[in-house]
Amino acid sequence: MEINILEQDKNKIEFEILDEDHTLCNALRKKLWENKDVNLAAYKIEHPLVSNPIMLVEVKKGDPKKALSKAADDLKKDIKEIKNSFKNAG
Repeated sequence: MEINILEQDKNKIEFEILDEDHTLCNALRKKLWENKDVNLAAYKIEHPLVSNPIMLVEVKKGDPKKALSKAADDLKKDIKEIKNSFKNAG
């Protein structure tokens, strides 16, 4: 996965995620909204066949990159829990 940062300042980051779609972006957006310091978490895909998602994250305080990193870690934990549940479901 490759990310291109389009715009960044101390409270906001806008970036493009190459070769991804709604699946990852929607899950990441949802995790970001669980963080009380996130003021805005949204993404858009201009055209699903020819566009990459562009995500915008704005925080009330802190670093937007750290908020993204935490959301990604939380998402990873959720996926691991789902995987373990299937293993134990026999």
